[in-house]
Order: sequence, then structure tokens, then C-alpha cells
Amino acid sequence: MKKKKRITLKDIANEFGVSIATVSKALNDSYEISIKTKEKIQKYAKEHHYKPNSIALNLQNRKTKTIGVIIPNILNHFFTKVFVGIEKVATEKGYNLITCISNESHEKEVSAMELLKNSVLDGFILSIAEETQIKQNFSHFQNAINQGIPMVMFDRVTEEIECDKVIVNDKEGAYNATNHFIESGCKNIAIVSTIHNLSVGKLRLEGYKKALKEADIPIDDALILKVNGFNDIDTSLKILLGSRKVDAMLCLEEDSAISTLTMVKSQGYNVPEDISIIGFTNGVLPRYVTPAITTISQHGIYLGETATKMLIERIEQEESETSHTTKVIKTNLIERETTISLPY
Repeated sequence: MKKKKRITLKDIANEFGVSIATVSKALNDSYEISIKTKEKIQKYAKEHHYKPNSIALNLQNRKTKTIGVIIPNILNHFFTKVFVGIEKVATEKGYNLITCISNESHEKEVSAMELLKNSVLDGFILSIAEETQIKQNFSHFQNAINQGIPMVMFDRVTEEIECDKVIVNDKEGAYNATNHFIESGCKNIAIVSTIHNLSVGKLRLEGYKKALKEADIPIDDALILKVNGFNDIDTSLKILLGSRKVDAMLCLEEDSAISTLTMVKSQGYNVPEDISIIGFTNGVLPRYVTPAITTISQHGIYLGETATKMLIERIEQEESETSHTTKVIKTNLIERETTISLPY
């Protein structure tokens, strides 16, 4: 079956032998066009299911009302929550979204930037891919900024690019979690990281070390477990538990917290009596495993809302400002069954 052609302003203008401008004014109920002509054009447009091209209309105002979003990993519950916040505010403000997933690849991130720039958009919201942070190659971001495209980075950011940013207070979150362990009597606190190459992973490690130093607990590098991917996390955990006394484990993201809980239980430890566990990201899984995992909430939805509001304000401001803002989202500890409750 032949696809029906979408009717345009030009088609309507040809039908009545008038200019495109006349058709546009008639459809917008302009006083400049006679009532008889307006009625004929409006009736014809309705009968032929005419719909205005929103992108073309917005381009007349030099705005497309479209935002590009680049997310490193859609399977990560934190990024899913951030996207929910982005979509909520974008919809409220009348903006469309074009979303790409970099899958932690520098090459895919660069390709996504090029694709979105060519899609005629007003700005970017993005979090940097792991491979990009390892390579420290941010030229594709700078190129977009040099072309006058506003950008808001969230969560994983770099100081090398001058743009608006929204970050989580990762250092404080890990610091508070480690102090929670210490206050409950734990002294041999391990940290499990699959994100040590990322800026957020480094900040969380700093918070952990700061809490230990303030409590005069020596930092044991053997208790800092840096896992490259999930394939060997079980083996690494077995070696750690077999070689060191451990009474608490801080996991720097959701999947490693689930893996750690499973391994600790399989080795015969009771949680939290023998080993307490806290994980970053208050996703769905930590709530429904047994025992339910104490987590650090990063308020992903609120972060996404904040980033989108910042970008839209930047897009819609009349005059371009050179100064940029970094907003910091505080974390909070959600106590469940993998930690000992403290008498506050």
C-alpha cells in the first residue's frame, strides 16, 4: 500500500492559489485574512489532517525545543532514575528528547555527539563514558561548546570542560557510610569498587579514607578491592575474605553490592552480625534481596530534574553568560537489614 503523503503549507497554498504566508496566517486565525478565506483554508487543513512541523516553526525562532541526552549505561538503575527526572522536566517545559547510550565507549560517545549535533538541537545533557575518563580525551565536548551548543554534565564530569554541572556529593556519601560502620563497632572495613577508573569512584574512595583517618584506623590497601568488571568479582571476594578479617564492606555501586552480599552469605557469614554491607545507589534490587541492603541514595530523579532546568534556563536566557554553575546533590543513608542500627 502506498504511503499517504503528509500535507504541507505549500500544498494548501497551491490548492487555493495563495501564498504560503497567507495559509500560515489563516491557520493562525490572523485578522489580516478575511473570515471567508480563513474558514475555507482551516476546513481544508482539517479534512486533510494537516499538522504543523514543530521543528520548522521553532527554527524560525532559532530554537528546536529539542535536547540531546547521552547516558553511559542504561542498565544502571541510577542513570535510569536520572533519565526519569530529565524526561519529566523536559515534558513540562515542552521540550523533546533525543537519547543515545554510549555503553561506556569513547568512540560511541563521540559518534553520539556528532549524530545529535547534526539533528539540530538546543543543548546537551550527558554523563561521561568510562573509557573517555580513562583516556582523558574530552575534545568532542569542547568542539560542541565551541559551536555554541550549551551543555550540562551530570554525575561523571571533568574540570577540563567549562559548562554547567550537577554532581552528587560522592565523597561525603562514602564518608558518612564509613562512619556508620565505625560507629557500629566495625574496624576492618573493606571497600569493593568496580568503578575505580571513574571520577565518582575516586571521590568515594577519598571519603572512605578520610573517615578511617579521622577514626585513627590504619588504611590497609589489601582491603581496597578494585575489580575490573564483574567476571572476577566472586574470585576477588573469596581471596579477600580468606586473607583478611573483614567486618564491614562498602560497595561503590549497586551490582557489586548484590554480588558481595551473595558471596558473603555463601561463605557462611551472617549479615550484619559478622559482616555489615552498604551499597551506593538506592535501586530496586537492594530492597528485595534477603537481607535488604542498606544503601546510599543519590537522588537520581532530582538530579535529572535539576540538570534539565539548568540547561533550559541556559537555552532560553536572552544574553549568553560566561560563568557556569556546579550544583551539588547531597546523599543520604537508607538503613535496612545489612547494617546494625545505631541508637540515635
